[in-house]
Amino acid sequence: MDHAMVTTNIQLDGYRVVRNLGVVRGIVVRSRSLIGNIGAGIQILFGGNISLYSELCERTRRDAFELMIRHAEELGANALVAVRYDATDIAAGVTEVLAYGTACVVEPIR
Repeated sequence: MDHAMVTTNIQLDGYRVVRNLGVVRGIVVRSRSLIGNIGAGIQILFGGNISLYSELCERTRRDAFELMIRHAEELGANALVAVRYDATDIAAGVTEVLAYGTACVVEPIR
């Protein structure tokens, strides 16, 4: 699926939904490594962006996003609308990231 066909909006401009395939999701559960925590702890001492955590968060969100797209493609979708992210702490240092949206089949408006 072309990432341009994924939106947080409830519709895709220039397209109409011809079939709604339902909610799809991508779930990733990650923990911070001991070494990552030590490295981030050093960054905390100097202030500013904690790049080790930022990179972990970005990678986790990207993985959840790709899983969601794969799930939609398995259903035959060519677009995703109303896409959102959510995150929940499962345990100390363990976080679930969920990407979800509505899988659909769209066609260009003529």
